[in-house]
Amino acid sequence: MIYEMRTYRLRTGTVPAYLKLVEEEGIALQKGHLGRLVGYFVSEIGPLNEIVHVWAYEDLGDREARRAALAADPRWQVFLPKIQALIEVMDNKILKPTAFSPLT
Repeated sequence: MIYEMRTYRLRTGTVPAYLKLVEEEGIALQKGHLGRLVGYFVSEIGPLNEIVHVWAYEDLGDREARRAALAADPRWQVFLPKIQALIEVMDNKILKPTAFSPLT
């Protein structure tokens, strides 16, 4: 199992609009294609205006296939520009759990 942690720094003041778009339009598409959502977070202390979401995949091949399917979905192609306009910086990490992690 691997985990993908995506961190987005949003333009100041756009967190509510971003969350509304994701809740109303985006998350169902993502869950339909990407599978298991581990968590979706907003920063409260530290760097502000950050969104972090974590997805679980069997392996890199599973991730690649699922992300390709999402990218090919016409509904996602309509949705994506709406949130891209709110994002300033994107960071992506692939994480492997340790042998003693509760997420293994």
